[in-house]
Amino acid sequence: EVQLQASGGGLVQPGGSLRLSCAASGFNFDDYAIGWFRQVPGKERERISCISSYDRSVSYGESVKGRFTISTNNAKSTVYLQMDTLKPSDTAVYYCAAVSRVGIPITAGAYDYWGQGTQVTVSS
Repeated sequence: EVQLQASGGGLVQPGGSLRLSCAASGFNFDDYAIGWFRQVPGKERERISCISSYDRSVSYGESVKGRFTISTNNAKSTVYLQMDTLKPSDTAVYYCAAVSRVGIPITAGAYDYWGQGTQVTVSS
């Protein structure tokens, strides 16, 4: 059974940092692309960052470029999202997702498996 467990969310002040983790199980991690998305009520799910576990290629959404960094530890089947210089506009539920693909799809609809989400709140 494919499982994705997102964790690391919480409350942080503007300008602060958080690191999210996505622990994967039930599939061959090295053959998958993992993506981070976020969603606020009433809005579409937004792509944050994606990484290929196969060749470590990455992509970032425009709103987080230069502030967020995605990485992977294939030995632990875990993908991390380091979030720095956080803004109130980063407040959302963050989801990780996986798809069996060599490339890194950037649309939510391309991903087959989703974790349960972790809440990130940026507020003073």
